[in-house]
Amino acid sequence: MTELSPEPFVTEDGRTIGGVLMEMRDITLRFGGVVAINDITFDIREGEIRAIIGPNGAGKSSMLNIVSGFYTPSEGEVWYKGARRPPMKPYEVARMGVARTFQNIALFEGMTVLDNVMTGRLTHMRATVLEQALWWGRAEREEIENREKVERVIDFLEIQNIRKTPVGRLPYGLKKRVELARALAAEPSLLLLDEPMAGMNVEEKEDMSRFILDVNDEFGTTICLIEHDMGVVMDLSDRVVVMDYGKKIGDGTPDEVRNDQAVIDAYLGVPHE
Repeated sequence: MTELSPEPFVTEDGRTIGGVLMEMRDITLRFGGVVAINDITFDIREGEIRAIIGPNGAGKSSMLNIVSGFYTPSEGEVWYKGARRPPMKPYEVARMGVARTFQNIALFEGMTVLDNVMTGRLTHMRATVLEQALWWGRAEREEIENREKVERVIDFLEIQNIRKTPVGRLPYGLKKRVELARALAAEPSLLLLDEPMAGMNVEEKEDMSRFILDVNDEFGTTICLIEHDMGVVMDLSDRVVVMDYGKKIGDGTPDEVRNDQAVIDAYLGVPHE
């Protein structure tokens, strides 16, 4: 088993990020006779933006599904905050402080932006069904507290003017931002973003990139993202892990990855002379 260093890490721009928050140790994932992930080890450190890249079918989303509890690895271990994480349901992983967005937007189209973002607070609600029905005692206090936190997220992501709009009426780029707001409302320690820029135009990508950096900087949220736009990946990420056909072929800073010949051959390509 590969040993991972708990020591702080200094990024290319001189920023120090913390010790290991999550470790994926020797992870293998099989679907019958198909090996989707083959013996991959990497870590995610506190306060960093960690990117996972690779061609379609490389196993990136499958890896994110293991992190968030949707899949259980066939072999290997997931360690979180220094302890081995047993097999868990996605809602149990969410309660531990892991939130995510999805490659295909997963919002409640008939509900307003505000109501969609409020669903991100479900893991923090402790009131019983009876208390909620009567809106009494603990349920009332939770509702007020959760609403305050959600309104702060809405202000932070600059979607105040659409807070009462049904999500189904929104353009694609704003739906992506609402999904990010719902994940942030959960106050995660680790935020997983599955292709947050997919389908966006240049202006929308610039806005989303700014918000991702602000979330990382102002909230101190650790972020792990999958993204195909290499310009975005190289600009945002502190470290990058590269997958190809279920295997890890590169891992390092953006400069190290972009100059790795194995990564160039498998994914990035080379400029024509």
